[in-house]
Amino acid sequence: MDWGTELWDQFDVLERHTQWGLDLLDRYVKFVKERTEVEQAYAKQLRSLVKKYLPKRPIKDDPESKFSQQQSFVQILQEVNDFAGQRELVAENLGVRVCLELTKYSQEIKQERKMHFQEGRRAQQQLENGFKQLEHSKRKFERDCREAEKAAQTAERLDQDINATKADVEKAKQQAHLRSHMAEESKNEYAAQLQRFNRDQAHFYFSQMPQIFDKLQDMDERRAARLGAGYGLLSAAELQVVPIIAKCLEGMKVAADAVDPKNDSQVLIELHKSGFARPGDVEFEDFSQPMNRAPSDSSLGTPSDGRPELRGSGRSRAMRWPFGKKNKTVVTEDFSHLPPEQQRKRLQQQLEERSRELQKEVDQREALKKMKDVYEKTPQMGDPASLEPRITETLSNIERLKLEVQKYEAWLAEAESRVLSNKGDSLGRPARPPDPPASAPPEGSSDSSTSQDNKESSGEPGPEEGQDAPIYTEFEEDFEEEPASPIGHCVAIYHFEGSSEGTISMAEGEGLSLMEEDKGDGWTRVRRKEGGEGYVPTSYLRVSLN
Repeated sequence: MDWGTELWDQFDVLERHTQWGLDLLDRYVKFVKERTEVEQAYAKQLRSLVKKYLPKRPIKDDPESKFSQQQSFVQILQEVNDFAGQRELVAENLGVRVCLELTKYSQEIKQERKMHFQEGRRAQQQLENGFKQLEHSKRKFERDCREAEKAAQTAERLDQDINATKADVEKAKQQAHLRSHMAEESKNEYAAQLQRFNRDQAHFYFSQMPQIFDKLQDMDERRAARLGAGYGLLSAAELQVVPIIAKCLEGMKVAADAVDPKNDSQVLIELHKSGFARPGDVEFEDFSQPMNRAPSDSSLGTPSDGRPELRGSGRSRAMRWPFGKKNKTVVTEDFSHLPPEQQRKRLQQQLEERSRELQKEVDQREALKKMKDVYEKTPQMGDPASLEPRITETLSNIERLKLEVQKYEAWLAEAESRVLSNKGDSLGRPARPPDPPASAPPEGSSDSSTSQDNKESSGEPGPEEGQDAPIYTEFEEDFEEEPASPIGHCVAIYHFEGSSEGTISMAEGEGLSLMEEDKGDGWTRVRRKEGGEGYVPTSYLRVSLN
């Protein structure tokens, strides 16, 4: 079934229908255009959201990036960002393949429709003109027939009238004959016009207009098919990104499964483990009765000179972690301001970075040497002398980096020894200071003490470091808090090797300044005349307070 046969008389209906089809096409294009704007706005908002929540600091400077929770969150943000990219791709495909192409097609089909209807209206106009000519010849034939009949009647009346002259009768007959001839010509013209109009009308209704209607039908069907394909592009654009979106969603699931609480706990330990040993118990201080010093393991008793002495109100030690006030940290190049474990890790990191830079400079030097050899063998490729400044600069960088590597290696070795020492201390902390020797120390102990003091002043660890437990890990912080004045004087009764962290060596008979009294743990803090503070066993001293 076709429009030319079934809808031969529905010209206006076909005109309205084809116009409706074009309007529908334009409405769909407008819908897709607004859809692309929605997709673009959605993608833009997603990207802004991702940018808002992405870490601001670089990964290497952000310790939180080491936690699996943070890594998973960043991965989810990246997947959301990729998802936004797919939404932008959908918008781009719809904008190009639907909006632009259908808009262009709509303009083309509008021109085609306009041409077909102009052709149909011209055919209608020609048929109407033929019908008007037919009507005109018909009216002329009718008028001529009436005039001929009237002239015939007049001639017949004059012929029967006895009073009419012969001339009048002849004149009337000639007029009747003329009118009859004119009527005959009008009849022939009307018959010819009628035949021509019928032929044109048959051509109009059976050939010309059916062809135009069939063209309109073909045009409308092509428009509908193109519109249907446009409908399909809407889903095809979505299906095209479904695999990528599925990968994004799978990546989010993988990121969720990658959260490892145990590993995060271990990472926290690695990031913030100080390496210090735990402080010992705080001893009970009984202020309800006078307390005498005696050369024993405790701070109670009578001193050797027999004079009773009360415990002084010397400056008490700073409150221990976690109650102690944090001192202002001064950043040093060797990271000595950090706890031992953190110092070791930072030094290891710096050493690795310097090693990589050194290897890079070495590779660059080798490349420059090869290039110089090529230039020497093939002068037209370049001047070998032009490479000398770069080679010199590279050698300078290599020497500088080698020195830095050696420096960090030395610092790292020292830091690792501190870590190992603290580990050894934490495994076996003595419950009390050493007992005084049964007899006087052998000769040469003073030299040994002096040698030990020199080692301490030069910063080198003693040979027995790590064997004795540290007294308090926060001693160095105590010394840096504020300068203290002596609260008394004391004399070393025995020689003592201060090999643990926080202790200090002393020679027999050496005079010392008393900085802090025994708190009941058997240790007293003293200061040597040549400098240096530390803790020594109370039982090794003879104390006199100011």
